Amino acid sequence: RTATVDDLLYMQQCNLMCLPENYQFKYYLYHLLSWPQCLQVAEDGGRIVGYVLAKMEEEPGDPHGHITSVAVKRTHRKIGLATRLMKSAHAAMDEVFESPFASLHVRVSNKAAIHVYKEILGYDIHEREEKYYADGEDAYDMRMYFRKTGSNDRQGNKAKEKTSENPARENG
Repeated sequence: RTATVDDLLYMQQCNLMCLPENYQFKYYLYHLLSWPQCLQVAEDGGRIVGYVLAKMEEEPGDPHGHITSVAVKRTHRKIGLATRLMKSAHAAMDEVFESPFASLHVRVSNKAAIHVYKEILGYDIHEREEKYYADGEDAYDMRMYFRKTGSNDRQGNKAKEKTSENPARENG
């Protein structure tokens, strides 16, 4: 579901539990106030167990959606929550903001996330950014196009989504 202001503290707690990159509360609030449709949460029994924090990059000449952070608590992994959260954020970027593509950064060592982004969600590596993270690790700048632009075809991404609806593949 779409996040509300009441969810922000729980999103931040999930982030602190799951990821080495953490953000101040005001950063979550800024995202919610600016791009409310792009923040999604997953609940179990009324408790936040995952989230996606996303925004629109409004750089001149290259506006697009950007996944700032996505996390799912360890107890709720391997059941497709991250994929569903990402697809909800993608839908908002595409339908509400008419974004041509979504971007994200991922640690080059995070093989599990790279697999989900490439094989399940249809992202491609755009470039490698050296020493992107505070600890000096490199990141891949990855992109997934919603519309046909050059060699990136939305239909190709849709085809990947359809073939990845098999839960066994997603949990692999």
